[in-house]
Amino acid sequence: MKLVLRAVVFTLLLQAAGLALAQEVYFCIDSKGHKITADRPIADCLDREQKVIGAGGTVKRIVGPSLTAQERAVQEDAQKHEAEELARVAEERRRDRALLMRYPNKEAHDRERGEAIGLLDDNIRASQLRLEDLAQQRKALDVEMEFYKKDSSKAPASLKHRISENVRNIAAQNRFLKDQDEEKKRINQRFDEELVKLAPRWAQQAAATAPMSASGSSPKGK
Repeated sequence: MKLVLRAVVFTLLLQAAGLALAQEVYFCIDSKGHKITADRPIADCLDREQKVIGAGGTVKRIVGPSLTAQERAVQEDAQKHEAEELARVAEERRRDRALLMRYPNKEAHDRERGEAIGLLDDNIRASQLRLEDLAQQRKALDVEMEFYKKDSSKAPASLKHRISENVRNIAAQNRFLKDQDEEKKRINQRFDEELVKLAPRWAQQAAATAPMSASGSSPKGK
C-alpha cells in the first residue's frame, strides 16, 4: 500500500514539475467545477474560456470558447462591420477637421457660397439674354414665313432650316437653364449641410477664445 501511495505522489510531482517548466499553462474550470491545468488547450473546456498563464504566474491571454463554423462566420461578419464603422467614423472626423480648416468662420463659408452661386447666376443671365435674342430671331423668321402661310411647302429650304435651328437652340438654352437651377439647389443644399456641422464647432471655438480675449483686455490696476 505504501509503495502504491509513493508512486502516485511521485507521478503528481512529475506532472507539477512539468507544468512548472512549461512556458505557458492553460487553466480552466470545467462544467463539473473541476479546476484543470495543462500545457495545451484543454479538451474538456473547449466550450468555455481558458486562461493562458505565463511562467511568472500572470495571465498572458484568454482563449475564448471554440466556435462552430456558423458562429465563426457570424463573429467575422460582426468584426468586419465594426471595422467598417470605425473606418467610417474616422473618415468623417477627418473630413470635419478639413472642413473646419477650410472655413474657420461663418464669413468664409458665406463668401464661398456667394461666389459659387454668383457664377451660376452669371451663366443664367447669359442664357436668358441668349433666349431673348433667339426669340427676336424667331419673330423675324415668322415674318418671312408670312409670305408662305397659304402653302408652307413653298418656303425656301434655307428658311425652314433656320427655323429648325432656332427651335433647337431655344430647347438647348432651356435645358441649360434647368441644369443651372438644379446645380444651384445642389450647391445650396451642400452648404446648408456643411453649416449644420460647422456651426457648433464655430461656437466651441468662440467659447474657447472668449476667456483669453477677456483676460487680455481687462484693465490693469494702478
